[in-house]
Amino acid sequence: MIYTLNAAGFEAKGFSDGTSFWEALRGESPELVLLDIMLPGEDGLRILKRLRSDGNQVPVIMATAKGAEYDKVIGLDLGADDYLAKPFGMMEMVARVKAVLRRTSLPSQSEVLSHSGIQMDTAQHMVTVDGARVEITFKEYELLRKFMENPGRVFTREQLLAGIWGDSYTGETRTVDVHIGTLRTKLGRCGDCIETVRGVGYRLGAEK
Repeated sequence: MIYTLNAAGFEAKGFSDGTSFWEALRGESPELVLLDIMLPGEDGLRILKRLRSDGNQVPVIMATAKGAEYDKVIGLDLGADDYLAKPFGMMEMVARVKAVLRRTSLPSQSEVLSHSGIQMDTAQHMVTVDGARVEITFKEYELLRKFMENPGRVFTREQLLAGIWGDSYTGETRTVDVHIGTLRTKLGRCGDCIETVRGVGYRLGAEK
């Protein structure tokens, strides 16, 4: 895997366990992490949860056992950006890495989106509510950004899955519901700006 990624033009490093990974992370910030769930000691899901709880929003691709739907759903709910089912081909791995990097690359110019006390700085990847910074996961950020760029527009769960999790994700649409729920909670008094449209999906309601 390391050889293939380096040959494809990436600078890749490998770690056999969580301890060596955390040590390396203290010295440098990767653009993407390819994370196996099955690791000695601290498993991949625990590492992902720790990353996100520390506020680290580096894109993560989870490597899961074939057919392990539960691990895929849990990983995506914790903030993973994509997954690879083992065994997978090296070219598929490279394609997924490139796709996630394209999807998660930040714009070079700053744009500030505002709605009902919520402010989003797309260059700094920062969200505030009434001036106070709110820590949200990458998926929550992308959901909120889609809503704030399209106020009033109704998105189905399927549209949100395809646009944010990617066409390769085959899990249940409840993943969207889980992320909407946590996003609303983190937005506090502004959480109810994200409205449920019964039988359809979600939208950002009118300014309050």
